[in-house]
Amino acid sequence: MKTHDQRFAEMSFASVYPHYIAKVEKKGRTKEELHQVIEWLTGFNDQQLQAQIDDKVSFEIFFQNASLNPNAHLIKGLICGYRIEEIDNPLTQKVRYLDKLVDELAKGKKLEKILRNS
Repeated sequence: MKTHDQRFAEMSFASVYPHYIAKVEKKGRTKEELHQVIEWLTGFNDQQLQAQIDDKVSFEIFFQNASLNPNAHLIKGLICGYRIEEIDNPLTQKVRYLDKLVDELAKGKKLEKILRNS
């Protein structure tokens, strides 16, 4: 049986991305705001992000290709019952960082707060 971490590693970013869009748009946020949040975390601009989607890369490859924001460690709190700062597997932690940012966007948090700029 695959572990939680293995499932994340093999899951394609493209399969989850439409759910991110639906989640934020349902709450009155925009795809552009979602892209801004993803770019902050990963360094991917719109073209680079689209290439990841078109190539149907796994989350493992997605985050290998990314330049993780140096302030990503400031993303804390609970997501799906897990405390983000206590997740041992680096890939799972990065996926949860992204989930948390999408959640905060959907919950109406201001972009300045989501982007944790020091």
